[in-house]
Amino acid sequence: MGRSVESHILPGLMKPIGPYSHFTKAGDFISISAIAGVDPATGALAGDDIESQTTQILRAINAILEEAGSSWAHVLHVNIFLTDMSLFQRMNAVYAQMLGEHRPARSVVEVAALPKGGALLTMNATAVEKS
Repeated sequence: MGRSVESHILPGLMKPIGPYSHFTKAGDFISISAIAGVDPATGALAGDDIESQTTQILRAINAILEEAGSSWAHVLHVNIFLTDMSLFQRMNAVYAQMLGEHRPARSVVEVAALPKGGALLTMNATAVEKS
């Protein structure tokens, strides 16, 4: 018999804008959907700058990791989708500061547009549960 896949939506995060969950889990493997920098209290972007949106995304991913029984130390890979690669260094500074010494594998891709209007970036991640 195969592993079951659990889907989870966290009430404290922005409501998904499509037919997807915030994260899915199979065994100890965790897959986190792309997250935009939306303040869940207002439903609006956390700011119109890359720093505030990056900070909000990383906070949301952290909340998901905690709910899933994981942490940043157990993140395997992060995908970052930027609407403008000239924002890379500024995004990277916030990312490095918030993640500390942990350096999961990562991809950064420039995209023409994102589903959430005004979003400068989204991130998704894969992780495993804490042992």
